[in-house]
Amino acid sequence: MSNVIRPGPQQGEEILTRERCFIREIINDPQVPHFSLALCRVLPGVTTELHRLSVDEWYLINAGHGHMEIDGQAGVPVGPGDTVVIPCGSAQRISNTGTAELRFQCVCLPRFTPDCYEPLE
Repeated sequence: MSNVIRPGPQQGEEILTRERCFIREIINDPQVPHFSLALCRVLPGVTTELHRLSVDEWYLINAGHGHMEIDGQAGVPVGPGDTVVIPCGSAQRISNTGTAELRFQCVCLPRFTPDCYEPLE
């Protein structure tokens, strides 16, 4: 195995997901099954789709302001420098309450795959 992992065909491209969030996969490869890393952004006034994942997830907020809802606990304010820990199986969504994009890094443990996502709306 090489120490260099090249982006796959979906990695590096930003996509608008059904979740109403723009996501660009940075590290998401079967050779690295323990975690994945993505850059995410939510436009002002947008709330992402209520959903749950079958993996643990961490949001590292880089810019903007919002409210995080986890398992019905709504309205927890988040901003730059905050880390949100979202346990596996938790119903969740984030709202951008600011006037600028809400930007964050998303780390999934183990790595995210599309079958991890369960929509709840």
